[in-house]
Amino acid sequence: MAQLVVTYRTPTDPAAFDAHYRDVHAPLARQIPGLRRFDLSDGPVMTPEGPSDIHSIAILTFDSLADLTAAMGSPEGQAAAADVGTFATGGASMQMFETREA
Repeated sequence: MAQLVVTYRTPTDPAAFDAHYRDVHAPLARQIPGLRRFDLSDGPVMTPEGPSDIHSIAILTFDSLADLTAAMGSPEGQAAAADVGTFATGGASMQMFETREA
């Protein structure tokens, strides 16, 4: 398996971020070819010390890193990636990796 983890820092308008994510971005992301699972954090993102500067975390799962890379290069993947800049006013970071059971 492989995952794409997207970490969104706190936006300037959290309510607008949440509405755009729900109504526009998530539907775009669900169209990415090869997507097996799409999880989104629910509620505050905390650290062991307390609140963080992270508003939301998305985890997208694919069969392999090759599938994930191909998916991100697809028109659907490019559309979803381009949309991030329209609502993630706090910034976002993306990490892609293979996974294994530990």
